Amino acid sequence: MADRKILAGHAVRRLRRSSGLTQVALADALDVSPSYLNLIEKNQRPLSAALMLRLAERFDFDPRQLGGDAPGGGMEGLRRRLGDPLFADISIDRAEIEEWLAAAPGGVEAFARAFDRMIEGGHGPAESAESLTVAFVRREIERWRNHFPDLDAQAEALADELRLGSGDLYGALAERLRQRHQLAIRILPSDVMPDHVRRLDLHARQLQLSEMLDGSSRTFHAAWQIADMEAKDEIDALVAGAAFTDRHAQRLFRRHLTAYFAAAVMMPYARFLRACEASGYDLMLLQRRFGAGFEQVAHRLTTLQRVGARGIPFFMIRIDRAGQSSKRYVGASAAPLVEQDGRCPLWAVHAAFDRPGEIMPQLVELEDGERWFTLNRTAMGQAAALQGGKAMFAIALGVRADYARSLLYARGLDLDRGDAQLVGLGCGACTRPSCAQRSAPPRGRPLRLNDRERGLSPFDFAKE
Repeated sequence: MADRKILAGHAVRRLRRSSGLTQVALADALDVSPSYLNLIEKNQRPLSAALMLRLAERFDFDPRQLGGDAPGGGMEGLRRRLGDPLFADISIDRAEIEEWLAAAPGGVEAFARAFDRMIEGGHGPAESAESLTVAFVRREIERWRNHFPDLDAQAEALADELRLGSGDLYGALAERLRQRHQLAIRILPSDVMPDHVRRLDLHARQLQLSEMLDGSSRTFHAAWQIADMEAKDEIDALVAGAAFTDRHAQRLFRRHLTAYFAAAVMMPYARFLRACEASGYDLMLLQRRFGAGFEQVAHRLTTLQRVGARGIPFFMIRIDRAGQSSKRYVGASAAPLVEQDGRCPLWAVHAAFDRPGEIMPQLVELEDGERWFTLNRTAMGQAAALQGGKAMFAIALGVRADYARSLLYARGLDLDRGDAQLVGLGCGACTRPSCAQRSAPPRGRPLRLNDRERGLSPFDFAKE
């Protein structure tokens, strides 16, 4: 980050105002002149690494969240919106977006709100890849950066209480359900529960789980049931705060929050973060230590944004063999790889299906030169053997290359200048020429057809 030019006047100005400081007072605290601070707030001077360090030390300012605090979500938020098919015939490069952000932050925010309102109102393009209900919920999750501190704190306290009574978390959860809620856990054969993995039978006072669930999934569902009953007030408050008008969005968000609490009981924040940092984010060690599955650990890694104790800002995406995503968590990463609906076939998340269970590290570079380090692996559905089917997904975890240096999987790699796979954000949004893997021309670029020659790609297009 120290080598990148960062214009973050909006974030500095918001921080100053929320702290009740004048420009003179903040300039004095940062050891700069008021005139220089004024230029920074007007985006006429970049935020230096030294100033970011002082802000972090004195105001708990997190430089990794600069993009999310920017008008319209900053560069990545604007790129995501401008990648909509509505703007397919308009070519807008990164430099133009930077100039727009610097010159008219208010106009950028107004555009972003109007665009989002249009989508929410159902006036977006018919090609939208996800339903409005799911889009509403995703937007609310990302507004929180997938970190809900009140739920984390309550789950951590519960985990500590359970650990004092037993070293077996599943047994402790089962006992709590029995004693406090008069619910017994019953494991049922798959032919009795052919279409479900969990069922709450209040008449029989049973939490019924399928025998096809593995140990980590049984623990998760037991914790899920406790979350549904003991964290109800906190979850209700978060759902009410989202102000959804769609009742399906309310229920989907509630389901996410309940699962969040359950995962936080299995992987309590402070203990989990210490284990991450001590092991270099060794995914297999984390699975064993916390009795969790790979997907559960991957999801938990996107939530580590506690003030004063932040982890590496991971993103996570889960896809099927057809490339369709069923989970996408940007967290604090501001990752365009997750925000965009399109994905590049050269990204190793697609190749993970050919090597089940193996973690495949890959350093990738986007068109703007930004590098990301990704970890790609398959994960089985939690009840993969039901009805003889095998539900398999591929999961990609990723961080900016700047933050990957402490990862076990990146040791020995030159993250700045080493070989990286050049990828795009799907063929429709990628303008890399001569890509043999290209399956469609980029949107907004006219085709150039020449019968006398044939390039690597079947689609030759105008460069501008």
